[in-house]
Amino acid sequence: MSDVPPLVLPAPAKLNRLLRIVGQRSDGYHTLQTLFQFLDIGDTLTLRGRGDGKLHLTPALPGVPDEANLILRAARLLKEASGCRLGADLHLEKRLPMGGGLGGGSSDAATTLLGLDHLWGLGLPLATLADLGLALGADVPVFLHGHAAWAEGIGERLTPVTLDTPWFVVVHPGIGVSTPAVFKAPQLTRDTPPITMARALQGGAASWRNDCEATVRELYPEVASTLDWLNARAPSMLTGTGACVFARLASEREADNLLAEMPEGWSAFKARGLDRSPLHDALGRWPSA
Repeated sequence: MSDVPPLVLPAPAKLNRLLRIVGQRSDGYHTLQTLFQFLDIGDTLTLRGRGDGKLHLTPALPGVPDEANLILRAARLLKEASGCRLGADLHLEKRLPMGGGLGGGSSDAATTLLGLDHLWGLGLPLATLADLGLALGADVPVFLHGHAAWAEGIGERLTPVTLDTPWFVVVHPGIGVSTPAVFKAPQLTRDTPPITMARALQGGAASWRNDCEATVRELYPEVASTLDWLNARAPSMLTGTGACVFARLASEREADNLLAEMPEGWSAFKARGLDRSPLHDALGRWPSA
């Protein structure tokens, strides 16, 4: 397939603008209500087709064996489900911090599924790809559908929404947060009363919160101090289970000013909120297509 040009595709970050934990299933999974929104920043994946059926990813991610890498798992799953005999060389330009609550691994998996579906000429429906993605992680389907969404269940029941698209400053406190540790913590709120999507949207961003935040603050003082610093300057909260936190700003200038104040040694960036995924714009692939 050397005559086919490579695909260079974005794998955008996401924020949880709201996260409510409304229950826990018998299998241990927590049931959620959350608002997903994309950012105009993320990883980049380059995909080149191979005719020999092999899958090769560069570079290796530190501490992540191939069998656990979501990009390779997604590629193998698509090959198995479709019966495709083609292969691919995959190159990841990693910008998003691992374990930051920005959905980096899930977004990489979604970009792999959509990109290889296009590269291999499979033409699978987005709903089919989303079902495959759910086997890889609860956050993968929202990246495959490509719209900001109200999500319920374990995050797989999605309703497209239109949100405000402010500027954000996203800060990584320089530590890792263990998602299993957060969800196993006895002090975690697991019984927040569910609300309707209409009520959540009507309340607006000023009323949104993350039920994981109090537990993460208690377990990880570095996250707490970062949030305290940000909240003194702009409305701020945790995304996912962290470790990243974000401040919501009214303009790019305000975002730049906040970045200029950032303590030395902190890792931070600015980004704009998006209701449409840049991945789907790059492929011209939407649910109606």
